[in-house]
Amino acid sequence: MGLRDEVTEPWGLLLGATAGGLAWATGVPPAVAGAVAVVVWATKAGTAALQGRRDRPDRQVKGGRRLAVTSSSPERWWLDRGRQALASFDDLAGSLAAGPLAERVASMRPPVADTLATLDRLAGQASAAGTALGRLDPARLDNEAARLRGEQARATGEAAGYFTRAVASVESQRQIVHRLSEARAGVLVRMESSVLELEGVVARLVELTAMATGPATEVGQLEQVADELEGVRRGLAEAEELSRRALRAYDQRET
Repeated sequence: MGLRDEVTEPWGLLLGATAGGLAWATGVPPAVAGAVAVVVWATKAGTAALQGRRDRPDRQVKGGRRLAVTSSSPERWWLDRGRQALASFDDLAGSLAAGPLAERVASMRPPVADTLATLDRLAGQASAAGTALGRLDPARLDNEAARLRGEQARATGEAAGYFTRAVASVESQRQIVHRLSEARAGVLVRMESSVLELEGVVARLVELTAMATGPATEVGQLEQVADELEGVRRGLAEAEELSRRALRAYDQRET
């Protein structure tokens, strides 16, 4: 995401408005509160843009080799959205005054980061599945399976055994195509829903920190948000395991 995108990115605008509102609520003159909002917004946009250029890992290690996240792919889009949600969370956590609220929000940083790390791995797996599917032609396999079954029905003796093995081999490849397709589709759906939930968690935190009415209310509401975040993390872990199994089956076929 470039600087132009960061300037108009809604989280930056929301964080700036929240910071300005909090400053005004504490008795700061409106002009100064407005300046605070602008500074927070500009700092967030500039930092995020620089971070995006300097530190955007697009590859990951799996089994001794690196998995690339395909550019301009759906998984890359959702991974970038997840990264932006983490950056917004960090901006929010850094803007809070020291105290119990800031400590509780800071304690959510590890699961948020873990969620993003899982999204990163899932994006690599989705791209790997897409690359693998590009090497397998479903239409060709369907036609080949039909042809071999016809030959098998007419064959006798040793030839019949050959066609039996050939049919089994093609069917195995067709099953791999099915599993890879299912795994990739499932990963993309899970990435989308998880990123949207993660963005929702950050939005709720922004609201809670801006509208906090008391320690008891804050703790109870923050615990609900933490539970939601844990649900997102667990769901991603399950999706990652299913995707890993499909890729493992393909790797075994390749070797």
